[in-house]
Formats: sequence, structure tokens, C-alpha cells
Amino acid sequence: MVNGMTALILKLPPRLTEVQFYRICRANPELRLERTASGELVIMSPTGTETGARNSSLTGQLWSWNERTGLGQVFDSSAGFSLPDGATRSPDASWVSQQRWQQLSAEEKKRFAPLCPDFVAELRSPGDSLAELQSKMSKYMANGARLGWLLDTVRQRVEIYRPGQQVEIMESPNSLSGEEVLPDFRLDLSRILY
Repeated sequence: MVNGMTALILKLPPRLTEVQFYRICRANPELRLERTASGELVIMSPTGTETGARNSSLTGQLWSWNERTGLGQVFDSSAGFSLPDGATRSPDASWVSQQRWQQLSAEEKKRFAPLCPDFVAELRSPGDSLAELQSKMSKYMANGARLGWLLDTVRQRVEIYRPGQQVEIMESPNSLSGEEVLPDFRLDLSRILY
């Protein structure tokens, strides 16, 4: 555990290019890797089974809503995105509008899509550093995300991120609205926060 997180950060000079990072990921499929904007390689440990079940509920509900609406593409925690700032990140759950997804080439869709998802969610596990997850959420917003949720199972609260706005904190909510980004989506938190 590094800085309270279940991740190891390697500083590898010089900065890894997108192609080099992709090759490292392909050569090590058993590892969950991310790359920071400054080029650090982040090796994430597997989550506990309880956190895995919570994340399945989150992704499953998002997927089910998207199947009904057909408004975009849903991704789980194994999908990586090459963000405009140079980082490659894998949110616990994310969504990209169909219009933006269709603008990508077939090759871009196969690798790490060169965009920030419209919606991102991160689920805080008991060993995760809240400050590091908050920083990650802020970076998603700075890179173009339109809505973000930090689901804190430790404190049973949610932090809602929107571009250009203060973070909204909800204590022990039962559900969350997808607002205009995810129209008519309501996330039931009973199997996620409690």
C-alpha cells in the first residue's frame, strides 16, 4: 500500500509514450495499469470481493440503462482512456456518448480511446486514499468529463463533480440522478454504499 492506496507508483524516466504504455499493458495482461499525466506508471492491486460486487452493481445499472436508451457506450474498470493531459486512466465505471464514440476510428476504439469519458465514477475501497481519488476526479473534470461520482463506501457519502462547479457532497443518499448527462438514469445505491 502506497500513501494509503492499494497501488504502486513507479517513476520511469523518460516519460512513457502512449504506444510504449499500450505495449507494456499488452505484455502484462494480468496487471491493472494506469499512467499519470507526468508519466508515472501506476500498478493497481485487485479489489476485495466486496468492492468487486459493489462495482458490478454500479456498472450493471449503468449498462442496463444504456441498453434501454442506446445513448452511448458503457465501460467497466478494465477500459483505459488516453486523456488530453497525457494520462491513461481506467475509471471504475464510465460512459461515452454515442456521437463521440462514433467519431473515433476503429483503431482508436481497439486501444485506449483518446478522450475523456462524458461520465466517470470511482468507488472508494477501504484501503484507498480519499485525497488521491479526489485528485483523480478533479483531473477527469479538467480533461472534459461532464459528470463524475466519487462513491465513498467508507463514509457512506457521494461527491458529485461537475465542470466549473464546487463539488457537491451528499451524505447517505439512497440514489443518484444522472442529470442531463445520463438522462433518466437513477443509480440505486443500496448495494453500493451500504
